[in-house]
Amino acid sequence: MFGFNFSDQVNYQFSSDLEWNNFGMGANFVLVPAKNPVLVEGLISYSKYDITLNEEGVSERSSGINGFDLGLNFKYFSGDNEIKYGVQITGLNTTYNVTSILGSNISNQDNSTQLSGFLLYKLVTGNLVLEPSVRLQYYASLSELSIEPRLGAKYNISDKVRLKGAVGKYSQNLVAGNSDRDVVNLFYGYISSPQGVASSYTNEEGERIETKNDLQIAKHAIFGVEYDLTNRISINVEAYYKRFSQLANINRNKIFDDTPENANRPDQFKKNYVIETGNAKGVDFVLKYTTKRFYLWTVYSLGKVDRWDGLITYAPIFDRRHNVNVVSTYKFGKNNSWEASLRWNLGSGLPFTKTKGFYEQTQINGLDSDPSVSNGQLGVLYSNLNGGRLPYYHRLDLSITKNIVFTNKTELSLNLGVTNAYDRRNIFYYDRIKNERVDQLPILPNFGVNYSF
Repeated sequence: MFGFNFSDQVNYQFSSDLEWNNFGMGANFVLVPAKNPVLVEGLISYSKYDITLNEEGVSERSSGINGFDLGLNFKYFSGDNEIKYGVQITGLNTTYNVTSILGSNISNQDNSTQLSGFLLYKLVTGNLVLEPSVRLQYYASLSELSIEPRLGAKYNISDKVRLKGAVGKYSQNLVAGNSDRDVVNLFYGYISSPQGVASSYTNEEGERIETKNDLQIAKHAIFGVEYDLTNRISINVEAYYKRFSQLANINRNKIFDDTPENANRPDQFKKNYVIETGNAKGVDFVLKYTTKRFYLWTVYSLGKVDRWDGLITYAPIFDRRHNVNVVSTYKFGKNNSWEASLRWNLGSGLPFTKTKGFYEQTQINGLDSDPSVSNGQLGVLYSNLNGGRLPYYHRLDLSITKNIVFTNKTELSLNLGVTNAYDRRNIFYYDRIKNERVDQLPILPNFGVNYSF
């Protein structure tokens, strides 16, 4: 059984308040029947997440997601081969309320239920391992059934060289809604079973395609090579390509209400959500070095993500071109009771939308309004969508741990560490109205105690 509860709040120099709360609990179990080559696995869980962002002069943004999971899986063994199948029920409730950069309100509250089942067969024949599978996903709130075939494979060329790959179709009905007016996105909202999606969309080739359903649909392909240089050093290279053939997203171009009076307006200017397409591709290089006392893991990732919204191609906020991670640990002392570790991360800048300028946004309230004598509000002119890039991010974390064993089942761990050891100024929040930048935490020492029994 498990459970957790987090309640956090941050104030950004009197310009905005961000708070989020996360709660969850659940249990899982494994049954091993006597004299039977089968495992029975079960899971039941519930979680709740809420986030709210209040900014000076801007409408409050809020979102929440809560739901439950019930799952039961069965695994049969036949020599080296396996058959695994299972069923799952998921219930979700989502709320979402924001105001777009064009001033229109987008609000959504929805309950959805998902029923799913899967069948996987693991076949080991000689140096080849195959894992064909299929997943059936039924979205009750949309009355849609998604049939998703998948295949994984691994081939051992020799004791030191292995090839691996996987392909598959995936779907979901959960949409992440972010605001383009943020330089750094801190608010993440969630929408399930979005209503009011455009009835058709234009792909990158200019073809008009009818929207068959409101699901998010993607096809993935991954290929990799593992190579053991020595007994201690291994290299792993993986390349991937993901094609997003249908993605629902918040309509940032909405300027009209979706009412009968605007029936002749194009959907891309009146619907709450639009259909997008896109691609994600990249390659990861992983190097591992392991001894009894020393461990080093380092990875370099090169990636590119793009989206097409029917009008333009743009980079989403998570498109990071370069990413480097280095993790290392060293054990020493009697019985290796001491452990020193470090983690260094470097990432190239994420996209954001630049500010082109400001103007006075005058409100016209009826025929009696006189713009020459009224005071307007500050309006922002935005540049090309996500046309700018934030500075590089990098940070070093260090820690040292002492493990004290009292009995075979009782252990105490004392940990002393420091976050951002060389005081790197990484951007955390930016107020484009006041032209003020707030950086992430400076050097931050920490101490922790963990008692296991």
